[in-house]
Amino acid sequence: MGKYEGLTHRLQKEVLGEIVLSFADIEAISGVRLPGSAQLPQYWENPSKAEHILGMKKAVRSAGFRSFLLAGQDKVRFVRDG
Repeated sequence: MGKYEGLTHRLQKEVLGEIVLSFADIEAISGVRLPGSAQLPQYWENPSKAEHILGMKKAVRSAGFRSFLLAGQDKVRFVRDG
């Protein structure tokens, strides 16, 4: 699955339909430092075309979630898809 597999597993275990994780939480779970571009909403967008779902987006989508940056808070809201 890739370098964000830990995040996929964490989200798959989530019983709630929504969870907020800080960048530090995501880095600790995945064991990977987030790039500077994680501060941009585009990094967390939820593309509709399968060929655009790569890296972090693939890890989140594989767990059945969508991601939304909480701008200026260094946090991401993950919402169960469907």
